[in-house]
Amino acid sequence: MTGYPAGEPLAPETSGARFQKLFRTTAFKLSLAYLAIFALCAFLALGYVAWNARAVLDDQIVSTIDAEINGLSEQYNAGGLRRLISVVERRSREPGASLYLVTTAGGDHVVGNVGYVPAAVLATPGQSETRYGRNDSDAEAHRAIVRVFTLPGGFRLLVGRDTEERDRLRAVIGRAFVTSLAAVVLLGVIGGWLAASRVLRRVDAMTQTTRAIMAGDLDGRLHVAGNGDELDRLASSLNQMLERIGELMRGMREVSDNIAHDLKTPLTRLRNRADEALRRASSPEELRAALEAVIEEGDGLIRVFNALLMIARLEAGSAREILVPLDLGQAVRGVGDLYEALAEDQGLVLDVRTEEGLTIAGNRELIGQALANLVDNALKYGAASDGTAARVTLEAWRAGETVRLAVSDPGPGIPEAERARVLDRFVRLEDARTRPGFGLGLSLVNAVVRLHQGTLRLSDNAPGLRVEISFPAETGAGGETGDIGYAPPSDGPVPVAPSRAR
Repeated sequence: MTGYPAGEPLAPETSGARFQKLFRTTAFKLSLAYLAIFALCAFLALGYVAWNARAVLDDQIVSTIDAEINGLSEQYNAGGLRRLISVVERRSREPGASLYLVTTAGGDHVVGNVGYVPAAVLATPGQSETRYGRNDSDAEAHRAIVRVFTLPGGFRLLVGRDTEERDRLRAVIGRAFVTSLAAVVLLGVIGGWLAASRVLRRVDAMTQTTRAIMAGDLDGRLHVAGNGDELDRLASSLNQMLERIGELMRGMREVSDNIAHDLKTPLTRLRNRADEALRRASSPEELRAALEAVIEEGDGLIRVFNALLMIARLEAGSAREILVPLDLGQAVRGVGDLYEALAEDQGLVLDVRTEEGLTIAGNRELIGQALANLVDNALKYGAASDGTAARVTLEAWRAGETVRLAVSDPGPGIPEAERARVLDRFVRLEDARTRPGFGLGLSLVNAVVRLHQGTLRLSDNAPGLRVEISFPAETGAGGETGDIGYAPPSDGPVPVAPSRAR
């Protein structure tokens, strides 16, 4: 695996490289996408406003022209062409944007304030928009909406309205349109740059931390800003993953150390027995006895290694696919029947209490193995100190959305300070070192509980120890049937010989 040398700093980035990396960030690309969408919406909105404003102004101009024409029609009806020319002459001298022109049939100017208009406009009655001039010197310098009428005798009447106000408003809207779009683009780019820079800083910090972790600093963790955004959620998930990886790595180191120390004694004993048999055995019977002792010691070591493999497999979660609906009450009763005779032989009373319908998602063999380990430990350490008959309790019941299991004994118990430590592999307390075992029983139980997404708690039974396990309840499914025993399937791992880590 390619790694990073510990403590090696990252090469400094140039400004161009920083900007190039910034522009490639997802945050910046999303900002540009939102900017394009917003700019398009602003373009359509401002375009719609400009189009409607022009339409409104055109309607106002046409309405004004209609009013002028109505007034002139009344004057023409009252006094004929002479009076119309007189009124047009008077109105042409008034300031304003209204336009008037009366020409002969040949296009000669009679009266009005329009000096130039294209001949084609005068020759075509009706409304149009055209260029015009106030006089001959500024021909085609202005634009207007005009309406042309043909009068008796071939005379032409033009009434119109200058569009300067409309054009000026359109220019103002156009400038606002360009300025607004430019501001939107500028602010969008700046906002995208700021957002991308903030995200990039956090991603760079995560990258630095992950490189330090890859370099060997397994205690490093990603910074969580505390604002609950997606980067915080990602950092929290990665930190939980790193914590779990750290636990597994510490577990591997502890297992390696424990195997080196705790298995050294049985291996040494195995070698010494074989050596002693070779040196001292003088008959086939003595050699046979020595070989049987060696085989027994070897079987114990095999059970230890199988237990370690089972714990590793359970902690890796590779057995989770074999979980099926299981009646925990039936499992408890099966283990109780299995150990009832053993309890009587040891002068103990095994009290089994269960409810009906305690269904969980579980594996029959693993649950049976965990229950057997707990009950075996309780019987082993449950004898009262005064020699009187003691009661070991095995019970299961439903509590809300969970199914709970408890094993209680009146023995010496486990000090509160040691209850978390005894769940580790090969941990045995002082008063348990004189008894057979390797300190893997509770480790196996804890691994089984974690595989089933349950929780395990050790508490004081006053006197003695109480081990309580909580499993998520399985609803809407019938439990698996069949006896629950101590032994796993024939092709499965050999169970560890139960021994309490005290």
